[in-house]
Amino acid sequence: MKVPIYLDNHATTPVDPRVAEALLPFFTETFGNPASRNHAFGWAAATAVENARKQVAKLINSRAKEIVFTSGATESDNLAIKGVAHRYRERGDHIVTLPTEHKAVLDSVKRLEQEGFRVTYMRVRPDGLVDVDDLKHAITEKSLLVSIMAANNEIGVLQPLTEIGRLCHERGVLFHTDAAQAAGKIPLDVEAMQIDLLSIAGHKMYGPKGVGALYVRQRGMPVELAPLLDGGGHEGGLRSGTLNVPGIVGLGKACEVCRELMPEESRRLAALRDRLKDGLLAALEGIHINGSLEHRLPNNLNVSFRGVELAALMTDLNDIALSSGSACTSATPEPSYVLAALGVPEELAHTPLRFGLGRFNTEEEVDYTIGRVVETVKRLREMPSLEEPLPAAPRFRQA
Repeated sequence: MKVPIYLDNHATTPVDPRVAEALLPFFTETFGNPASRNHAFGWAAATAVENARKQVAKLINSRAKEIVFTSGATESDNLAIKGVAHRYRERGDHIVTLPTEHKAVLDSVKRLEQEGFRVTYMRVRPDGLVDVDDLKHAITEKSLLVSIMAANNEIGVLQPLTEIGRLCHERGVLFHTDAAQAAGKIPLDVEAMQIDLLSIAGHKMYGPKGVGALYVRQRGMPVELAPLLDGGGHEGGLRSGTLNVPGIVGLGKACEVCRELMPEESRRLAALRDRLKDGLLAALEGIHINGSLEHRLPNNLNVSFRGVELAALMTDLNDIALSSGSACTSATPEPSYVLAALGVPEELAHTPLRFGLGRFNTEEEVDYTIGRVVETVKRLREMPSLEEPLPAAPRFRQA
């Protein structure tokens, strides 16, 4: 076993060797521009892009022509949310989302609020799940879009996509889901779940950074979007710009590998996650697991430790790559806005560790992590608090 150990697979994943092998030739050998329609170099690149489009579509049960390639899930979220709002503004001005969404969604709807759109931020239950009955009452005649992520990037909670999709279609509202954390880890079926728009990021699923995709429904009632970028009319006019062929090939291959490995990989990662959880709970008191354990990504564990300063904990665990899941400065850690929305007490919302297990993690690494976390938490709890008053300085008479 080598250290440091990487357990931050929600932030990004290593590129799978099979993916790297597939995309490398498109940097130096098959380097053509797929928009070049007059020679073999362009034709080969265009064929590779369309093959990748099919691979992405197969992962989520869509049609290839419903896949739009982007630079990542952030762009996909922006295109989906702003694209719907600007295209259908004459029909309504209302969007529904959750306060626990990724910033790519929250900042997009905040920008729309500045343009005069109205946004409802649905409350979530203490386990992180949305109440579908509450959602039903939040949707109005002026609602254009419901945007609720498939799996939360901090606590891994899985939202009831099928129920949400059914409700949205009954009410004539479009349904977008940010599936950056979920794609390749749990089964997603845009038809069965009645999803209209779905965002994917390559680097969250063992593909390259800087590439993603947006599924845009074309069957039944096709979704129309106002583009964010103009110039060249690439990707059906929805995303102009020369295509990132190596990245797209890598994304396609990553989707293919994930689809093949998903059943067994999910079981293995869930077993590792439970081994980690049980090991921590057996050795430590004052632990709070954030979010639903029943409805959760198989590779996620988010834990708060009572009586421990997060900065000290993260510093001492420098041989394990982890995330706090909160916005931290070097001086003062801010509480996680996700945990705050769940109603987690401030003391615990300040001290979460997000464990993101991945394809290449082992039992040995998990056992090492348990030992290191337990050892560190116990030691930090035994140290005097920095908030306790310091003893008075001795007084000396001047000579």
